[in-house]
Amino acid sequence: MLEASFLNLSDRHWQDGAVSVWPAWEVQEGGGATAWFNARLDFPDGARVDVLAVVAGGRLSLEDVRAQPPLSLDDLAELADWIEGPLFGACGTASGPVEGSAPGSRYAAARRARPAWPRGTEGRRLVAEEYLTAQREGYDPVLAVMCATGHSRRKSLRMIAGARDAGLLAPRHARR
Repeated sequence: MLEASFLNLSDRHWQDGAVSVWPAWEVQEGGGATAWFNARLDFPDGARVDVLAVVAGGRLSLEDVRAQPPLSLDDLAELADWIEGPLFGACGTASGPVEGSAPGSRYAAARRARPAWPRGTEGRRLVAEEYLTAQREGYDPVLAVMCATGHSRRKSLRMIAGARDAGLLAPRHARR
């Protein structure tokens, strides 16, 4: 039984954990595809971290993370160093040993997988454009916003709601 209140990845040696990655599902759209992968980090003492990652447009981002025991914010930042090599290998994106990287990092992939997205009015305007373009072309508009921003479904729905509140998108339900 685990006694610690947090997993403390920074106190563990990387050889103690076993990372396994397997495909979850894939959606073909237009000329590209969006693929989801499950990853699990297991430790001999029963601690584990489950991750759902999405690959879209050549970018990899984490969509969901569940851990037993829970991860602290420091451990969440440390998680990338533990899983990025096997995850990038399974996803087919490039990775390799880092030359002159930050201490503790073992792979060349960037820490932040999602593209920079403007905040405020400009960000809401871009979300609305992505949403409306996907809608016109017959694609899932929420998935289009997810792919463009690199955010999870929940965060993308919040961004879409912000664009609606700003008057950039039609109301979700017609008032009677």
